[in-house]
Amino acid sequence: MNNIQLTGTFTRDPELRYTQSGLAVFEGTVAGEEQVISHEGKPLSLPFYHRVTLLGQYAEYVAQRGYTAGSPVAIQGKLEQNAYTDGTGVKRNQARVRISQIEGLAGEFETVGDQAGGIRMKGGQNSLTVSGNLTRDPELRYTPSGDAVLNLSIAINERWTDKDGERQEKTHFFEVTAWRELAEACKDLVKGDPVMISGRLTNESWTDKDGNRQRSTRIEALGLLPLQRGAQVSDRQGQGRRSARPEVVQTQAAAAPDLLADDDMPF
Repeated sequence: MNNIQLTGTFTRDPELRYTQSGLAVFEGTVAGEEQVISHEGKPLSLPFYHRVTLLGQYAEYVAQRGYTAGSPVAIQGKLEQNAYTDGTGVKRNQARVRISQIEGLAGEFETVGDQAGGIRMKGGQNSLTVSGNLTRDPELRYTPSGDAVLNLSIAINERWTDKDGERQEKTHFFEVTAWRELAEACKDLVKGDPVMISGRLTNESWTDKDGNRQRSTRIEALGLLPLQRGAQVSDRQGQGRRSARPEVVQTQAAAAPDLLADDDMPF
């Protein structure tokens, strides 16, 4: 399972380009501000900026619709990992949404301009449901204020048949964060456990030890459902044990101190 829904505006005019083989590629960034209630009962506005892409004839068809900066759209698609080499020759990975369906929204929607000159919807939707296997044992820690934080990594397998009729497979890897009750309920999961996660896609930025600004995209889990597996999992001491099966927990919005500043948005 790999499904994501976005409602927002294009931050800038989307682009249509062609690869060397002639494949049409439609690309843009969709942005909005989720209006949520924190675990303390306070209203929060959580900006999101997500890269979206579309390939083939549908890309050309969508490009003809004339979407521009500020155009409100609803998107359904799949979360995927895109490997690329930046201008300095460093290999990087970027999370993006591969569009399966896109529709323009009718009516007027309030927007806000950011410091980088982009436009985002004041409101919108940013929700996903994915399933896959944990690539490592979860890591539980606590913030100075006592909130539990669980860091996980999930591998999502994608299979398809190419134009030559050959079966292809690719694995997408994503970092996941769970908070508070959900974090503590899922701390006994282990590497290899299959899970279904519902939540949102979040942007983060930080400065590394060399003073360079770094950016990443991760999943914030608001619900987590362990799935069945047939075999036992061995712990690090080699003793067989079955992974814990915590109850499904739904959480409210986590505090988000690492959200990207306006001037760090990935355009």
